[in-house]
Amino acid sequence: MIVADTDVLIDFLAGVDPAAQRIALELESGDLGTTAVNRFELLAGAKATRQRRAVQELLAGLATLPLDADAADAAASVRRELEGKGSGIGMADSLIAGIALVNDAILLTRNRRHFERVPRLHLGNL
Repeated sequence: MIVADTDVLIDFLAGVDPAAQRIALELESGDLGTTAVNRFELLAGAKATRQRRAVQELLAGLATLPLDADAADAAASVRRELEGKGSGIGMADSLIAGIALVNDAILLTRNRRHFERVPRLHLGNL
């Protein structure tokens, strides 16, 4: 499964390439999802009614991977490991990484600087 981070989903909604093209391609394939954390970020950031409708329409076409016990455990491990090295990525990104890891998903993100630090996390190219 391909998991889309918030930044690339925002690019898709705004029509900003290359993310917009890649997300459109993955939507057609039916193998695109996102995480519960990204869903939260998108919905919380959609201030105007028009934005909320666009976000809800997009999310209706995506699987949402949950933050369950296994994902929370993996995220905690990521956070401890990276913070122990002095290279933490923050709580939300740790949670996203944990969810992607336990689902053996490929993460599409523009925030490679953070996510490249996570061992065993597969990143897709835009």
